[in-house]
Amino acid sequence: MIKCFEPIVDDNARLLILGSMPGKESLRQQQYYAYKRNQFWKILFEVFQEDLTDNYTKKKELLYRHHIGLWDVLKSCEREGSLDSNIRNEQVNDFKGFFSNYPSIKYVVFNGSKAISSFKKHVGFELLSNFEYYQLPSTSPANTKPYEEKIRQWKLIRDLIERS
Repeated sequence: MIKCFEPIVDDNARLLILGSMPGKESLRQQQYYAYKRNQFWKILFEVFQEDLTDNYTKKKELLYRHHIGLWDVLKSCEREGSLDSNIRNEQVNDFKGFFSNYPSIKYVVFNGSKAISSFKKHVGFELLSNFEYYQLPSTSPANTKPYEEKIRQWKLIRDLIERS
């Protein structure tokens, strides 16, 4: 059984990015999106036109500076390797409690299809209908969509933050 990390979030967060479950390298390093081939951090830094860094503290500071929270849909699961398609026996995080603790969040953005499908299955959009939900292409190397296309779509988060 593997477990997710604590969320990276503060009281100023207006947007929450949800993944499914950290991969093997992220679990090993105890850092979100630690696998070098995952484009998550590269995309975020480019979207906000800031210089990419390997420093995890500075990566988290980017999130705080732009009022973004980061967490995973799944609290725990079983999985061989890092592929979302291998996830079994999933347990979901407590989103009702989470959102009551962070009432300034208006937007929920899913990093890929597994995150949104697990959220829809276990939480649903009716219970938490006062949010705007968006699915963006997965930043995983398993998603072969061109990088430029991912950037174009991920710019949505900057637009949402600027609008809020």
